[in-house]
Parts: sequence; structure tokens; C-alpha cells
Amino acid sequence: MVSEPARAPEPANDGGGPLAVTSSPDAPNGNDHAPNGNGQAVAREAEATEAPRVCTTAQLRRFIKSRPYVPLHELRRRFELNGEADEVHPVETGEGRVFLGLPAREAGMVGELIRQGEVGLEMSYDPPVPIVVGVYPIRPIPRP
Repeated sequence: MVSEPARAPEPANDGGGPLAVTSSPDAPNGNDHAPNGNGQAVAREAEATEAPRVCTTAQLRRFIKSRPYVPLHELRRRFELNGEADEVHPVETGEGRVFLGLPAREAGMVGELIRQGEVGLEMSYDPPVPIVVGVYPIRPIPRP
């Protein structure tokens, strides 16, 4: 009795679109549809969805300038800036060092906006410590 060697499944095509590749026999389960048959495309998709979102200075500037006042917790929520509950980073301003409750990268971006004179700070008054609770846009004064 001679057995025929195992063949890879044939691509299915119903004539109405691109070829669909069926699951390969060596895939971890029957629901994986990887174009190369070894699951690398599925793994890349999973990594892409788990990658942290990053914001830019321009996005922060645009968001802050679009509102009269933005509490820091709103910046964290809007840009999905996850971190520790008590995470703060120092930022040097013209009036001295203040602390922002944002991840280091984003705190540096807001610090740059502060030094450029585009963003103002709402500080904690009770207790009186140099920690920022919110930011607001500084609009340029129109010249006559």
C-alpha cells in the first residue's frame, strides 16, 4: 500500500476577489489564517494591537489649545498615557521646577510648550506644592 505525500491546501477562490488561504495543517488551531502558513502574520497583528500609542508635541498643543482648560487626568485619558498612579516627573519652567503627573516623555513635551509660552499651568493650592493639576492655552495678544 503506497500512500500519497501530504499536500498543502489549495487556495480557495470564488472568482469575486482575492485568493483566500485556508488554514495549514501545522497551524496551532484551525481558525488561524496566516498567509505564510506559519502564524507570523497573526503574531504581527497581535503585536500591532498591543503597541502603545504615542502622541506628538503638535497633538498635545492642538488638544490643549482647543479647550479653555485641560486637567492632567484628561490628557492621560485622551492620549492613553498609562503609567503608575503616583508617577510624576520634574519640569523646569521660568519660575522654577514643577512636577507633572505624566510619563517622562509627555512631561517633557508639555514642559517644552510651557517654555515656549504656549501653555500655562494650574498649580495645586491645597496643599501648596509645585505640582500641576491642569494646563490651559495662552493665546497670543493681537497687535493693532
